[in-house]
Amino acid sequence: MATAVSTQPTEPPSHEEENAPQIVLLDPALLVRDQCNAREEDTEPDEDLINSVKELGVEESISVRPRPDGTYGVFKGWRRAQAQQIANATAEQDGRPVRRIKAHVREDLVGRDGWTRFLSLVENKHREGMSERDILKSQELSLIDMSDIERRQASKALGVGRNAVKQAKTAQKLDDATLRRAAAGGMDLEQTAQLAEVEGVPGAERRLLHALKRDHEEGNGGRGHWDQEMALLKAEQDDAAARTKAEENLKQAGIPLLLRQPSWGQKDPSKPLAELTTQLGNPLTEDNHKNCPGHSARLDDEHKPVWHCADPAAHGHKVRPQPKKPRTEEDEARAEERRKVIACNRAWKAAAGPRQDFVTRLVRQKTLPEAARVFAQEVVLTLPYFYSSWTDKDDSETVARFLGLKEPQNADLTETAVQLPKARVISALFAHAAAACEYDIREPKTWSYLTAQQARYLLLLEALGQADNGSYRLSEVEEQAVARHRPDTAA
Repeated sequence: MATAVSTQPTEPPSHEEENAPQIVLLDPALLVRDQCNAREEDTEPDEDLINSVKELGVEESISVRPRPDGTYGVFKGWRRAQAQQIANATAEQDGRPVRRIKAHVREDLVGRDGWTRFLSLVENKHREGMSERDILKSQELSLIDMSDIERRQASKALGVGRNAVKQAKTAQKLDDATLRRAAAGGMDLEQTAQLAEVEGVPGAERRLLHALKRDHEEGNGGRGHWDQEMALLKAEQDDAAARTKAEENLKQAGIPLLLRQPSWGQKDPSKPLAELTTQLGNPLTEDNHKNCPGHSARLDDEHKPVWHCADPAAHGHKVRPQPKKPRTEEDEARAEERRKVIACNRAWKAAAGPRQDFVTRLVRQKTLPEAARVFAQEVVLTLPYFYSSWTDKDDSETVARFLGLKEPQNADLTETAVQLPKARVISALFAHAAAACEYDIREPKTWSYLTAQQARYLLLLEALGQADNGSYRLSEVEEQAVARHRPDTAA
C-alpha cells in the first residue's frame, strides 16, 4: 500500500491541485511510462543519474496517473523512475536499501490525455536533452486533445498562437538537423513551420536565418526582414511550381523539352521556328510544324513555350538568312536588364503580401495611428484620380479583407456599414483608402514608374512600421522604387 507523506503548500493551490491527492510513496515496480509522456527520445537514465539515485534515492517527486491494471503511468519523471528501478534491482546485493519513490498521483488526469501530455511537455521542455521533434509532436498532440479553455491556457503557457496545432504538424516535416538549426537560430514555432513550407527553395534556410538575425539585431521585436524574405521565397516557390506545371503540360502533349543549355562540348543543332522556313521559304509556326519529328520547345523566363525544331537540317527546314552579328556587350547588358526586370516584377508582386498584412493589422488595432487617420481623410475628401478609378470598379474584397470579414470575396459591406461602431469609422476609412492605393500599384511593373502619390502611401506604411517596433519594413524593390521620392534629408 502507498504511504502518504504530508506537505504544506506555500501558495494558494490551483483547481487541479485542490482535487489532486498529496504526495505518496510508491513501489517503483508499479511504475510504467505513461502513453502521454512527451519525451520519446533519450528516455533512458544516464549513468550519472543512476549512480546518484543509488546513493540518495529520487529527491524530486514524479507525477503519475492510475491505470486500470493497478500500475501507474509516469508522465513526469520517467527517467528518475527508471533509475530507481535499476537501483532497487541491485540494492540487496550491494547492501543498499530498497527505496520507494515520492509521487503525485493525479487521478484527476485519468481520461485527460491532452492536458497530461501538455504537463509532461512543460516538465520536459526545460530539461536538457529533449529533442525539438519531441517538443513539436507533444505540442501538436496535447493541443488537439484539449478543450477550448484548456487550449487557450496551454497556448499562453507555451507562448504559441492559436494555429499552433497546424504549425507544429507542419514543422515536423523538417529533418532533425534542420529542426536543431532552426531552434538554435531562434525560430519560434510559427517561423519553423514557415521554413518547412518553403524548405524546397534553394537557400531558404540560410536566407531565413539571416533575416531573423537582422530582426534580432534591430532589437525591437519586429520581424520585418523575416516577412519580406518569406514573401520572396514563396514567390520563388510559386515560380518554380509554374515552371514545373509548364514542363508537365509539354510532357502530356508529347512535346520534348529541350535543355536550357546543352552540355559542355555538345553541339546544339536546334533552332527556334522564328529563325526557320519551309523549303519554299514560308514561315514555320507551331501549327504547321507540330507534325515534324523535330517539333520541340524551350521555356522562356516566364515559362512560356518557345517552339523549336530539334534538328532543322535533318528535317528539311531552311534557316532564315540573317546578317551575322557577333554578341556585343550591349547585348549582354540588355539580357541582364531583362533578367532584372523579371526579378523586380516578381519581387513587387511578392511584396504585396506583407504590405497588405500590415495594413490589416493597422485597421484592426483599437486606435488608428494619427498619420494613417490624416492620410485616409485627405484621400476621401480630395478624391484623387486613383481613388475615383478604384471606386468605379465597385471592388469591396480588399476592404473586407482589411476589416477582417470571414468571407471577403464578393462581400456586401452594407450590413457592415450599419453595424460599424463609431470608434471604428476612421479605421474603415483608412481601409478604403489603402484598398484604393493597393489597386493603383497592383501592376508588377509599377516599381519602374512609381509616382509621388504612390510613393507617399509606401513611405507612410514604412514610417508606421518603424513606429510599431519594426513590425513592417519595405522590401528591397519597394525601397528602390521610392528612393527618388524620399525627402531630401540633407537639405
